[in-house]
Amino acid sequence: MKNILRSCIFAVMAIALLPAGTLAQERRDKEQTYVLEHPYEVTKITPPQGKKIKNVILMIGDGMSLMHVYSAWTANRGKLFLDNCQTVGLSKTYCANKLITDSGAGGTALATGQKTIYHAVGVDPEGRPLKSLVDLAAAKGKSTGLAVTCRLWDATPADFCCHNIDRDAEAAIVADYVNCNADYVFGGGAKLFENREDGRDLFAELRAKGFQTPRSWEDLVTIKNGKVFAVPYSVDTPLPADRGDLLARASLKGIELLNQNKNGFFMMIEGSQLDDYGHFNDLDLLMQETHDFDRTIGEIYKWAAQDGETLVIVTADHETGGLTLVDGDLKEGKIVCKFSTGGHSGVMVPVYAFGPGAQEFTGIFENTAIFDKIKKLLNL
Repeated sequence: MKNILRSCIFAVMAIALLPAGTLAQERRDKEQTYVLEHPYEVTKITPPQGKKIKNVILMIGDGMSLMHVYSAWTANRGKLFLDNCQTVGLSKTYCANKLITDSGAGGTALATGQKTIYHAVGVDPEGRPLKSLVDLAAAKGKSTGLAVTCRLWDATPADFCCHNIDRDAEAAIVADYVNCNADYVFGGGAKLFENREDGRDLFAELRAKGFQTPRSWEDLVTIKNGKVFAVPYSVDTPLPADRGDLLARASLKGIELLNQNKNGFFMMIEGSQLDDYGHFNDLDLLMQETHDFDRTIGEIYKWAAQDGETLVIVTADHETGGLTLVDGDLKEGKIVCKFSTGGHSGVMVPVYAFGPGAQEFTGIFENTAIFDKIKKLLNL
């Protein structure tokens, strides 16, 4: 009896002495099950046959890996709008000083064609500002825009418009939007545009530069032309189930306005909250956001197919959560997954292309090559 009691004491002591990270890892490795109760219909979208590229739309699923895509595909009974792409490639995401990147450095590589240090946005490793695809397209007379589901001081949208060595310098990053070359911006984060510690009203400054600043979706839809900076939400946009098809609507509204330019446009659209739910290790919300992003892809593909002169690229800046699909049922739309980290992982991420120029995005390449290819195809 004494031996049994002694063994039990030693076992309890051993557990108590385990590092906190070990216990967190055990919780993280717990299997999560998700079933998409109401799968959505996916239609076949035929790519245009022409070769002229007037517009480019870059869609970024923040933290989205092949595993996210395949899990979402399984949950929707083996169908995604993303499957309509013509070509697929793989992008290497490491940054200048770390193997495992973040959205600051990863997005900067996509936006500017240069790898930078971890946590930097829109600058090189020494902190010098870089020109982004938004800047280059604007300099060529094209219209430019962004539509995201996150706060605008978050790294990915900031990579295209702002410049800071530290993505956590949120108030300073937001102030850079006043000098951004984007003609249409939609996202969250209004609380850092007004009632600021420095006393500036960035909405007033944007209006002084010719922007319309609608503060609700209802106000935005009434606008028919001109420059728009729409920030209807204090921080992020609502959760996927609450906002409906907001990202698709906001993206198409931007395209409606930008496409009035006879020289064409460049637009970045981000499914931002994939990253958040990967960090939270929340499979349910992660799949909701991934499916919302896929439905948005469907709407953009449909528009591009009709337009005939628009290239659509879908990729990610990195992977988040270390998601693994360990079981499931395709007929039931059931997936069983595990997360291996609450941060980012170092796997290569997919690159999908649809429309004229899609053939340029096959193979394995650096994330900076996506910028290079877009720059070349648009003659920027």
